Amino acid sequence: MAAEPNPKNFPVLSYVLARLPSFTTKSPSSSAVPPFNIEQSPSSSHSIEIVTQMPHLTQPDVLASMTSAISDVAETRSILRTLGPRPDHESVDKARVKLSEIESSLSESFEDIALTDAAAKDEKRRLEMDQDKTWCESILKLDEVHASYEKLLKEAEERLVRIYESAEKNAAEDEDNVAAVEVNEEVVGILQHASANPVDRIDLSGRKLRLLPEAFGRIQGLLVLNLSNNKLEAIPDSIAGLHSLVELDVSTNSLETLPDSIGLLSKLKVLNVSTNKLSALPDSICRCGSLVVLDVSFNRLTYLPTNIGFELVNLEKLLIQYNKIRSFPTSIGEMRSLKHIDAHFNELHGLPDSFVLLTNLEYLNLSSNFSDLKELPFSFGDLVSLEELDLSNNQIHALPDTFGTLHSLTKLNVEQNPLMVPPKEVVKEGVEAVKTYMGQRRITILEEEEKMRMEKEMEQANAGWLTRTTSKLKTYVTDVSEYLGSPSSRDHYLDQQL
Repeated sequence: MAAEPNPKNFPVLSYVLARLPSFTTKSPSSSAVPPFNIEQSPSSSHSIEIVTQMPHLTQPDVLASMTSAISDVAETRSILRTLGPRPDHESVDKARVKLSEIESSLSESFEDIALTDAAAKDEKRRLEMDQDKTWCESILKLDEVHASYEKLLKEAEERLVRIYESAEKNAAEDEDNVAAVEVNEEVVGILQHASANPVDRIDLSGRKLRLLPEAFGRIQGLLVLNLSNNKLEAIPDSIAGLHSLVELDVSTNSLETLPDSIGLLSKLKVLNVSTNKLSALPDSICRCGSLVVLDVSFNRLTYLPTNIGFELVNLEKLLIQYNKIRSFPTSIGEMRSLKHIDAHFNELHGLPDSFVLLTNLEYLNLSSNFSDLKELPFSFGDLVSLEELDLSNNQIHALPDTFGTLHSLTKLNVEQNPLMVPPKEVVKEGVEAVKTYMGQRRITILEEEEKMRMEKEMEQANAGWLTRTTSKLKTYVTDVSEYLGSPSSRDHYLDQQL
């Protein structure tokens, strides 16, 4: 039906609109039942699917809030049902072209009328063009209305999602209040036990914790602390008291920042802060010099600390996928222990030249940086330990000429790139074929460069020889001229005879 939102693109909006009363007009005297609308049937597949995924939609108060929030959409939908469906792209283009031609013709027609006074003759033609102009303008206007309606649908869907999330959050808070007593009792029990007994490992994952008591920083001897899958919004500064801590997992929480005191965990080897809301890492994290694994994936990071490479020299695994990082810091080249980097789904514009100093790197995933990543450093072939490389879903046109020197490379993915070098037929043959092709290409380029260098040297040598020869010849001619021109060189006898 015209103006109906697509349930795939606007699932919540489609569900709510389907539950509005029919817009079919009936006379005041009519007592007939409004026509049955199949979309209002609770047994429709779309309704069943979305209610399964979003159960709070069945709550009357939630549905009432959503209904009042989309009154503008309902009214616009009713109007568009009368106006008709959106014209296709081709019709719109034709209308634009036709309108341009009509306006041009009308302008020329008025000039003819002014020059020939043939107004009566051209009046009929002008009226016909006016009608065509009105038709074209109506097509373009209808397209604009539908475009505005699409924007309205997107905004309405976003409003409904926010309403649902609010309802879901309120329901979750009610559940949390019930469970909070039990969780607090467990935490208190752990703290009491740790105060009297040595504890090296604590697992509080999936407990719906919203805060971590300061007292946790006083548990001496703790090696592993797992706080993943909770609702923590902050980590207390007292965590710096866990001097022996080796592994900290605070993944899947609601952290927006990390405390500066985290830099005092000098023995920390594994830090997992993935799936949070971090927009930046504190510079103090660089002082965690014992780190071997750092997982900051699934956050909102746009950069890494500038000096991270200078101080995390023991880091072997760096996971930064699903962020918004635009570039690596130049110091990344100092992380000579790095073996594994996953940076897919970021906004990387390239790699710093220092990146090729990571000679122990074995795994590198740079996929899905989409339109941002267009090239790799010329010396990329210096990554002699690289075994697996994923460059898919980028805008790379050519692999660097040194690519053939990646002798350890056994897995390569370059799909979804506008790759010209090497050509597609070589890529299809596999990684060895790519390395061979790029190696031969490199040799050819070096040979051509050497040939050009030698030719240039020959030209310079020939130019020097010609200059020297010309100089000598000039000197000889000058000497002869002076000899012939001097009075002492003339024969007196011949002068007398002449």
